[in-house]
Amino acid sequence: MKIFLLGFMGAGKSFWGKQLADHYQLPFYDLDEVIVQDEAMTISDIFANKGEDYFRQKESNLLRELSKQDKFLISCGGGTPCLQENIDLMNGRGVTIWLHPSIDVMAERLVRKKYKRPLIADMPDEDVADFIERKLSERAPFYGQAQLIINQDDISLDTFTEKLADA
Repeated sequence: MKIFLLGFMGAGKSFWGKQLADHYQLPFYDLDEVIVQDEAMTISDIFANKGEDYFRQKESNLLRELSKQDKFLISCGGGTPCLQENIDLMNGRGVTIWLHPSIDVMAERLVRKKYKRPLIADMPDEDVADFIERKLSERAPFYGQAQLIINQDDISLDTFTEKLADA
């Protein structure tokens, strides 16, 4: 089984990635964490010191390497699928699942842990939902290429099991 979880920050990719990898006994990779470990610096520092182009190239290279394995679950960064070659690669090498809860749910999750998110850390809480809506509209054409879409706020392991059984 080869699974890629896609979605905006706050969608639950890391949480459900760990749950599903454990359930299906798959190696789990949070792509952002893999990059942080490989570079020995935070994503914010990579962006500041090496630039977004460097980060995106690193992200694509690691995605290619990790997805060569026989089985895995990769929780992708929110921007990972937004390069056409990445979404095509993922769709060609495994099952892509777009976690797409409501904007209100993602905003509530993000406001609780803003300090962990450089893009919104200094943003007023009341602006977070508008930010999500704006960025999501840019990314939706890429996310929408996922093979499976879970657009519910309340999901469980059964939600994934049912979706994957139909895939």
